[in-house]
Amino acid sequence: MSRAHVALVVHAGRQDAVALASTTASELVARDIEVTVVALERSAVFGELDALDEIAPDLLVSLGGDGTFLRTARRAHELDVAVLGVNFGRVGYLLNMAPAELHGAILDVLTGAAQIEERAGLCVDVEIDGQRSELFVVNEASLEKTVPGHVVRINSSIDGEPFLSYAADGVLVATPTGSTAYNLSAGGPVLAPGIDGFVMTPVAPHFVIDRSVVLGGEQVLELRVVGERPAVFVVDGLSAATLEPDGIVVCRRHRRRLKVVVLSEVGLGQRLRESLRQGHE
Repeated sequence: MSRAHVALVVHAGRQDAVALASTTASELVARDIEVTVVALERSAVFGELDALDEIAPDLLVSLGGDGTFLRTARRAHELDVAVLGVNFGRVGYLLNMAPAELHGAILDVLTGAAQIEERAGLCVDVEIDGQRSELFVVNEASLEKTVPGHVVRINSSIDGEPFLSYAADGVLVATPTGSTAYNLSAGGPVLAPGIDGFVMTPVAPHFVIDRSVVLGGEQVLELRVVGERPAVFVVDGLSAATLEPDGIVVCRRHRRRLKVVVLSEVGLGQRLRESLRQGHE
């Protein structure tokens, strides 16, 4: 029987995270568990965790902030393994594990005793540098203005039927996991993490309906850049491309869920309360 293998993905610039990774690795090795520690630098790029393909870990653990978690979660989804995020000060849908609880939580995952939520993510189809790409999105994808003081113009359609045209600072599409992030600050609704669907929210729209639209898991949303100005395409906080007019982004719920380790004693009410409270601090 092969030994269990855990990959610890740590923000290299956070000494508290680096120290926890070191002590946790020692404790796991003492239990005959294989450990790989991957240090992420401050610069965020796609594909920096590709080396984990050769390791085939049973669990990915994120030690850092939301950015570290998002990068780790995308890789966990590609490998179809669970991701566990350690909370270094934030609470919410992403990070709910305190540092002191990490060792026990990892053991619970490896023995099958942990609670794992399956979250709906987005599959976003977009043309980047002349090639069609499908990207998995944990939190949100957005089209945003490129020129200060000028709006970006975006036409939307749902299941092939024209919907609304927006003149706004941007339009974002968020997963239930990401609904407490950019979507919430833009005035969008909070979705329970287990909902099968996603939400579209305009950002500072001009002379148009400013309400969000919640879509079901089987629906397809298309956003097209129109007018004279391009838009920046952003995925989970990273700028992925600049789309010229007539550039199209197609969003749908990804066919495979993201597996997130959560604390069984922390209910939805507490996570919602903490997330909403932070938005006013």
